[in-house]
Amino acid sequence: MKDLFGQALLDYHNGNYTEDIITETNISDKDSLPLPYLFRNFDNMPKLEQEALNSCKGNILDVGCGSGCHSLYLQKKGFTVKAIDISKGAIEVAKQRGVHVCEVKALIDETHTFDTILLLMNGTGIFEELSQVSKYLTHLKSLLKPNGQILIDSSDIKYMYTDEDGGYWMDMNSNYYGELDYFLSYKGEKEDPMKWLYLDFDTLKMACETIGLNCALVLEGDHFDYLARLS
Repeated sequence: MKDLFGQALLDYHNGNYTEDIITETNISDKDSLPLPYLFRNFDNMPKLEQEALNSCKGNILDVGCGSGCHSLYLQKKGFTVKAIDISKGAIEVAKQRGVHVCEVKALIDETHTFDTILLLMNGTGIFEELSQVSKYLTHLKSLLKPNGQILIDSSDIKYMYTDEDGGYWMDMNSNYYGELDYFLSYKGEKEDPMKWLYLDFDTLKMACETIGLNCALVLEGDHFDYLARLS
C-alpha cells in the first residue's frame, strides 16, 4: 500500500491542500472525496454517525479512525478511546490533532477488549468479501467486554444495479453484489486496488446470528444506508 490516503490527510493537515482524493469502483465512475470532509466536526457528520457517537459507552475502539474526527469528539466527552488505522499517514495526523491513543494496526491484529467498538464510514468495507464476514465478526466478538456493543454502518447498494424500468440487472452467477473493487488516486498517482464490501442489513444480521451475535437496526439513513448495533 502506497498510503495515498494518509498522504492526502497529511497534506490537508499541514496546509498543502490543492486537490481532493479521486475514488472509483468496478461499477461506478470516478468521484471526488473532498479532503475537508475527512476533517468534519460533529455538526457536519451524517445523522448515522451522530447517532453512533451518542450511543457510545465505556472504553471505545475507533476502527479505521482516519484523521481522528470520531475519537476527538468522544475524548472531549470524557471517554477513553483507542484509535487504529492501517494508514500511517492517518495515524500521524490523528496524533497531531490530539488523539491520545492511536496506533497503526489492522483490526484483525487488535487483542484488547472494549465496551464499544466503532466501525463507521461503511464499517463493513474492511471485511472485503462476503466470505470473510464471519471471520471478522468472530474476531470483533472476541474484543467485546461483557455487555459490550459494536456500532457499524453500511449501505445496501442494490440500487446501483437498477435499470431504467426499475428492475435489477445483477448477474446472479457472480459474487455478492456488495463486493466491489475499489480504486483510489491522489495527485495523479494510483493506489493499489483493494476489495471493499457493502453489506445489506439482512445479510449482516444473518451472519451475526450464525456466530451468536445479536444484530439490531438502530437507524436508517437517507440513501439506503443504516446503522446497526451488534451485541
